[in-house]
Amino acid sequence: MVSKKKSIAKKGLFIIYVGRGKGKTTAAMGLAIRAAGMGLNVYIIQFIKGEWPSGERNFIEAFNIMRQRYKNNKKIKIGRLKILASGRGFVKILGDKKPIGAHKKAARQALELSQQAMLSHKYDVVILDEAISAIETKLIKINDLLKFVRLKPDMVHLVMTGHDAPKSLITKADLVSDVKMVKHPYYQGVLAQRGIDY
Repeated sequence: MVSKKKSIAKKGLFIIYVGRGKGKTTAAMGLAIRAAGMGLNVYIIQFIKGEWPSGERNFIEAFNIMRQRYKNNKKIKIGRLKILASGRGFVKILGDKKPIGAHKKAARQALELSQQAMLSHKYDVVILDEAISAIETKLIKINDLLKFVRLKPDMVHLVMTGHDAPKSLITKADLVSDVKMVKHPYYQGVLAQRGIDY
């Protein structure tokens, strides 16, 4: 527990949601909504998802339209949410027939766009959804993400998601949540559910 006399430092956190369980993207999206609700501007880029329909992208599009109503409200300051699905879909699963080069090109572009957003001073929170999974599928290298973390401005919050984060990335993080799979409907023959999984 922090002593009342001790001042609490404010800084941009580096957060990782990792693990084999479902809920990493969901946690990152919840963080994004909370941040926007407190007036922070949020940039989200998805490294793998791309062509699939997405409830989070639909919501953010509608949210940005509704946000205009509160633009001049002095009591409620709502931040901006921007989301970009840069990926070309899941790699080598679910019928993927795209050349690996197309996936790699999309992942490199996602990293470049993320860096531009993070260094633009327009966003308080930058979320790289599935960036860690992009390492696992060899779309980008761990050194690319480590360099990205080193470039993070002090007051920007950075969030990454994926399955298995390398130790070198975990040691740089301020907060790491490991989402463990205890039970999953897929293994009972239930496919992804609209509004729950996408």
